[in-house]
Amino acid sequence: MFPLLALIALSQAGAALSPAAPAAPAATATTSARHAAPSAIPNDNRRPAGTLDKGVLTVRLEARTGMWYPEGPNGRGLEVAAWAEGPGAPQVPGPLIRVPVGTEVRATLRNTLQRPLTVYGFGAVRGPADSVVVAPGAERDVRFTATTPGTYYYSARSAPGPFGFRLAEDSQLNGAIVVDDAGARGRYDDRVFLISWWFTLDSTSKTGLGRATMAINGLSWPHTERIDLVQGDSVRWRVVNLTETDHPMHLHGFYFRMESKGDGILDTAYTGEQQRLAVTEIINPFQTITFAWAPTRPGNWIYHCHFSGHLSSLVSLDNDRGMMDMGALSHHASDRPHQMYGLVLGIRVAPRGPVLADRRVPRALRLEVREKPHVYGDHAGFAFVLDGTPEASNPDALPAPGSMLLLRRGERVAVTVVNHSQEPASVHWHGIELESYPDGVPGWSGGGSQILPSIAPGDSLTVRFTPPRSGTFMYHSHFNEEQQINSGLYAPIVVLDSGQTFDPETDRVLMFTSAGTVTNVITGPFPRTLLNGQAEPPPMDLRAGTTYRFRLIDMTGDQNTIVSLLSGDKPVEWRAVAKDGAALPAHQATMRPATVYFDPGEIYDFEYTPKAAGNLALRFGLPPGPPGVPIPPPVDVAVRVK
Repeated sequence: MFPLLALIALSQAGAALSPAAPAAPAATATTSARHAAPSAIPNDNRRPAGTLDKGVLTVRLEARTGMWYPEGPNGRGLEVAAWAEGPGAPQVPGPLIRVPVGTEVRATLRNTLQRPLTVYGFGAVRGPADSVVVAPGAERDVRFTATTPGTYYYSARSAPGPFGFRLAEDSQLNGAIVVDDAGARGRYDDRVFLISWWFTLDSTSKTGLGRATMAINGLSWPHTERIDLVQGDSVRWRVVNLTETDHPMHLHGFYFRMESKGDGILDTAYTGEQQRLAVTEIINPFQTITFAWAPTRPGNWIYHCHFSGHLSSLVSLDNDRGMMDMGALSHHASDRPHQMYGLVLGIRVAPRGPVLADRRVPRALRLEVREKPHVYGDHAGFAFVLDGTPEASNPDALPAPGSMLLLRRGERVAVTVVNHSQEPASVHWHGIELESYPDGVPGWSGGGSQILPSIAPGDSLTVRFTPPRSGTFMYHSHFNEEQQINSGLYAPIVVLDSGQTFDPETDRVLMFTSAGTVTNVITGPFPRTLLNGQAEPPPMDLRAGTTYRFRLIDMTGDQNTIVSLLSGDKPVEWRAVAKDGAALPAHQATMRPATVYFDPGEIYDFEYTPKAAGNLALRFGLPPGPPGVPIPPPVDVAVRVK
């Protein structure tokens, strides 16, 4: 859910499980907007803090307690420690430090809290390698010279322990540091987004959680900032992850070009040859990324974490120990009945000139959403079934994954989705560059008076789109994602070039998913990882001298996946050919060890040519967990080369 291993590690590191109450009673949620502590205001990271004069930035930061409202002023408040600029209001995230390269930063850190504060990020090395302790009521002067352009951060903790693993009350003591290159000249044509979280653990809860929230620049969807752009704009985003878990961040409708990754100490800028396209990118704990993209089509889009739990009601403060306060939903009224929460940004792209309709006659497809009760314990199972497939003639069939769609680049399709389940449905065509309306987010996709609805039980909806490139993609539920995705609503898409054929003998689609949802994110049991719907897949047969294309798709709900093709205990080598459906440039399509670590929402294509007969193993599963944690062991699939 968060995902699982990070919460387990946190609980073992001392973010204590309480038998009857949240772990951090000083930071409990309240519905009252009146409180002795001042309000901690959300910070959109658009205004640099401090005074810049003659190559020196002088800034005063104070750590103080404030009431933070990540779900808007009518939502529940959280009493947290946060940074303020001088005597101003506390901010979540803290004030933005932004300077040209070569600037000397002189910061005064004042601690108004009742406990010692360890602050990271203001020394000569910065990031987690630096720390200074500020006593209660005291202040310290720190300084560094911004020698290298990039994206960095500062953070703090008052509880004992290592860097990271902070209790709820310390979780918002964060801020971004941006060092601009000499050519920026004070023009900030990019955006800075900082990811944070807050949660409590409760051993009496069916979920293992008390309350939780996740925020981007201090706010949680549907209260996050709406990003307004114009078709054809050039967009550059810096994203900072100051949580203790990774986030596979996914952009709907467009590819972005990766420009850099950093760890708070170093920000490695990619050269032109090193840059690549993606629609989903993992941001590890305390990592930064920078990417550029262009909104070439108008309408509404989203950028979100692809862990389904990170946009579920579990990260709404109105969810107390797994029970949702339905009477509080009025202040979340953005996309009902969908009700996403958490790590989601809404993007609105205005058209530049008239929008031309695609007049090509589409190829008609009919896709059924099926549901069957008690497939995953008490939870139902779901499936996508395409007309014309063997499963379509068998009403009891519940294929996992669902029916693969074979599409052609440049060929328009009209997909009629018929909902035969007991829940509303919606489908996202993941990675496809399409118009906004069919993108699949109910209550948001589209624009103006044309907003995509969810598909009610017993109803249907037809969407039209034209795949502009060949490659490997997928489609999946975008309604009640945590339940529906983890219970079977996913399937692959392969888009072929004109004249190209799909040969299942040499084209191997390997889709990794989860066998149901997790009820308790601390104690489990944790679902097994499935390969093409099977926990124990049958052997795979290959022929020596034949080149195979392995299309690896991760659609696990809230888990990481490691996949290796092994000879003995060592990986063989395969050639990377595509990421998220986009072909890699020739200089990046290289041979490499056949091991990939990826998160839900990511897709990789590899080519492999076995040289001789023999026995290999395809190993897949969760990464190793902390000692004593019941993580399902990896699965080895026999690969027989003849």
